[in-house]
Parts: sequence; structure tokens; C-alpha cells
Amino acid sequence: MRAEIISIGNELLSGDTLNTNTYYITRRLTELGIDVFYHTSVNDDVHILKDVIDISLRRVDLVIFTGGLGPTYDDMTKEVVSSTLGLKLILNDELKEALEDRFRKNNRKMTPNNLKQVYIPEGAKYLINEIGTAPGIFLEWNDKVIVMLPGPPKEMKTMFDKYVIPLIKQDNIIEEKIIKTIGIGESQLESAIEDIIKENKDVYIATFAKEGIVDIKIVVKGKNKDKLEKLLDDTIRKIRSRIGNYIYSYEDERIEEVVFKILKKKNMKIAFCESCTGGLIASKFTRIPGVSEVFDRALVTYSNTSKMEELNVSPDTLIKHGAVSKETAYEMAKGLMEKTGVDVALSVTGIAGPSGGSDTKPVGLVYIGICTKESSKVIESIFNGDRVSIQNRTYLKAFNELRKYLLLEC
Repeated sequence: MRAEIISIGNELLSGDTLNTNTYYITRRLTELGIDVFYHTSVNDDVHILKDVIDISLRRVDLVIFTGGLGPTYDDMTKEVVSSTLGLKLILNDELKEALEDRFRKNNRKMTPNNLKQVYIPEGAKYLINEIGTAPGIFLEWNDKVIVMLPGPPKEMKTMFDKYVIPLIKQDNIIEEKIIKTIGIGESQLESAIEDIIKENKDVYIATFAKEGIVDIKIVVKGKNKDKLEKLLDDTIRKIRSRIGNYIYSYEDERIEEVVFKILKKKNMKIAFCESCTGGLIASKFTRIPGVSEVFDRALVTYSNTSKMEELNVSPDTLIKHGAVSKETAYEMAKGLMEKTGVDVALSVTGIAGPSGGSDTKPVGLVYIGICTKESSKVIESIFNGDRVSIQNRTYLKAFNELRKYLLLEC
């Protein structure tokens, strides 16, 4: 199936609004095995939109519109599509009743132009809008499928996932898996699994890079569930054999969530002491529900004085090696563990920049210390980027090193 996404609105072409809808729909369609051939943005002009619709219906099987379903005069998607296809707009009593009820419940007066939203093209299905007032439209016309969705991203995403996808995929079974990797770049990862990506047209594999993380999305589609599950498992096994050392999860979860699960399983308590990350590591960790089961406390020991007072770092160590050093990171973690009595302590010290670096200690130099009662480890890293980027990469590195340490040493 060939698809086109048509985004409607002057604000998209003027640059006032970023078109995130097209990105989202394209990703979701690709996961379903539907090829998106065209992205089209058009302003609020009846004649231009009609021309775009005519062209689209000649070249694709699935046309998805976003925007232009509201109550104002320039919201005209339904009207122009219906006119182009030679269909009448019919008042839908269910939609009218639901809209009136919503206004009553919100103690708002419904204006006449709101009734515009309860008309749908003859033969179409309406899609419930659980957030806003503009319903979506699903229409099968000749051998084409036409979908009209509201422009606000939250409304569009909810409607697309809940209603459009089941209608598009119909009797097809879709199995998918996310593989989360860390410590490997996207180009290096793709090179390692390039032949696996290309070897089977029934398997869709794509990589998505974020700062420090690369996700691998695997999607298989067909009608036999057992065969699909075997195909998915075989693909995962092949990928694991190539890049297993970089995989931290086979679920769509953050690295800190994996660390939390390991700590919980091992019945261990942890504490953090941070310098250059300024509490970022603790902040990320405490977003996890139930984290109090494993988390004792966190300290931000930014100054040398705080490192000495709170963590018992030796003044001689700071004078001889500096605050950003392997020795200081070790003493920070060791001091925190002794102070709190936790099972594992993690320390971070580094130079996040943009100033403060030197030839021997450049901006981006970071030391991560991990200490338990039985052993300890300090990891040196150098990260590129601005201050925020260095802090984010440090937080990811810290949790990944902690994950590996807990699995191998504890």
C-alpha cells in the first residue's frame, strides 16, 4: 500500500508550527509495512487543496489528512474532500448529541459554527475524539482509503493509534519488538547488522538514535501468529549475536529503570553523590515509581569543601590530583558508602564546560566511581558537546556502568 500524508494549515508553511504529525504518522505506517511516498503541506486555500487531493488520489492508495476539521471558516478539509469526491456531507445525530452533551458538561455555550463538526461525508465512519471536539473521518472510496484527522498532535496521536491503525491493518497480525542499545553509534550499529536488515522483506528493521542511545525497532506482519513469533525471535537472536554487548534491554524502558530492577531483584540499596551532573542522576532515578525500595539518598557535592565535609575526601587527594580525577571519584564513592551504609555507592565528578578545561583535563572529562563493600571501580570518559549534552551523556554512562557492574560483580 502506497500512502501520502497531507498536512493542512498556513502555520505549517510559515514556520510558526513544527509539523510533528507527519513524522509520527510516517513512523507508525512504516511499522505497519505501509510505504509513505509523499509528504505534502498545503495552506488554507480551497482551490490548492482540491488540486492536491486530485493529484494524491491518482498516485497513492491511502491518503491521510491532518488539520482543517475545526469549526472555523478556514477549517475546510471535509468540505473540499467531499466536494472533490462528489459526496454529500450528512449530519450525524450521534455526533451532534455527543457534542451538545460535552458542552453541557463543561458549562459552555455551543455556538452555531460548532455544528459544522457533526457533518461527515456519506458512507464514512467517524472516529471519536477523546480530547477535543473535532471527530476524525475514515472513508473507503473506490479502491482508496481516506483518513481525516484533527491537527492538534495529542488529539491526532490518540485517534490514530486507537482507531485508525486497527482499521488499516484489518486482519493482519503485527508483532514488534524494541531493542535498546547504549555505547554504540547508529552508523556502527547499522554496519554490524546491515545484512540482517536487508535479508528478509517480511521483517522491517529500523534504528532510531537519541543522545547516547540507539533503539532498534523490529516489526513483522502477516496472518500466522506462530510463524511471525518465530521470525521475530530468529531476528532478535541474530542481532544479539552481533551486538549483544551493547544491548541493555529488550523492552521499551530507560537505562535507569533497568538498574532499578536489578537492585530490587538483588535487594540492594544505593546512594549517589554528584558533582558535574548537579543532581541529574538522582532526578532521573526518582522518576521511577517505587524507587524508594532501593534508593537511600543523593548528595550534590559541587565544591571541594563539600566533598571533604560530606564524603571525607582527603584534602591531600584534592591538592595532588584535583577534584576531577580517578582518585577523587573513588574517595567520593567510598566515603558515601561508609557514611550511609548502602550496598552500592555511585559518584560522578567531571568538567561539563564550557570553561574549566585544560590540555591535561579537557572539557568533557568525567570520572564515574562505583563502590561496594567488596570491590570498587572508576571509569574515565571524555564526552563531546555542550554542557547539557555532557551532563546527559554522563548520566547515561553512569547508569550503564552501574548496570554492568551489578550484573558482573554483585
